[in-house]
Amino acid sequence: MALFALGDFHLSFQVPSKSMDVFGPIWKHHEEKIQKNCTRLVGPDDTLIVTGDHSWGRRLAEAEQDLAFIASLPGRKILLRGNHDMFWDAKKTAALNRQFEGRLSFLQNNFFAYKDYALVGTKGFTFEGPFYLDRAGHVVGWDEANEAHAEKLVSREAERLRVSFEAARSAGFQKFIMFLHYPPTNILEKESIFTKMAENYGVSQVIYSHCHGEERFHDSLQGTYHGIAYHLVSGDYLDFCPLQILP
Repeated sequence: MALFALGDFHLSFQVPSKSMDVFGPIWKHHEEKIQKNCTRLVGPDDTLIVTGDHSWGRRLAEAEQDLAFIASLPGRKILLRGNHDMFWDAKKTAALNRQFEGRLSFLQNNFFAYKDYALVGTKGFTFEGPFYLDRAGHVVGWDEANEAHAEKLVSREAERLRVSFEAARSAGFQKFIMFLHYPPTNILEKESIFTKMAENYGVSQVIYSHCHGEERFHDSLQGTYHGIAYHLVSGDYLDFCPLQILP
């Protein structure tokens, strides 16, 4: 058994106009890379966490082929909600879990077990600007109205994460791995409500994605911070090769 994570598939089998090829050579035939790398690394008894932005389909009917592609990958697949996953109504996660039982699992206001770890998570959120830069590239200001709106979304997502943690704790789990779609901090932050929750609940690892392109890969924490390992698993960052989180 092993635990893997990879995010930002951005599949578009039913919405070809949203092909990711326009974003550079690394995205060319990226679906084939996902399939090849997952088949090579992920075994039938392993677990793969897909950390959001699964499909460009805005409705479930437009995402069926994308979800079928993910379901066809080896191992147990657990999906986290991303900012582009319009097919996934957060209030209907239980219905998705019933509909896809045995093929896909959806992580939102719940948890899943891996050995003696509870896998907890939510989409998350962080303020992404716009930021105003001086000629040297230093941040000298930002859009305060957008920041106020972001704070509301951060609070909502933090509450969803708390529900996930408490469900796992009530079930007797004491070891946690935390998954987010958005990074846990933005470029102005050294810590956030999400990093504090990770520390308060004794999380060993925080896994996130969403950051695309070399200019964004270092927007948030990577490596060990306050005893917690932070990993970015965006598809283009890993060249669509899942990262092993636990043996």
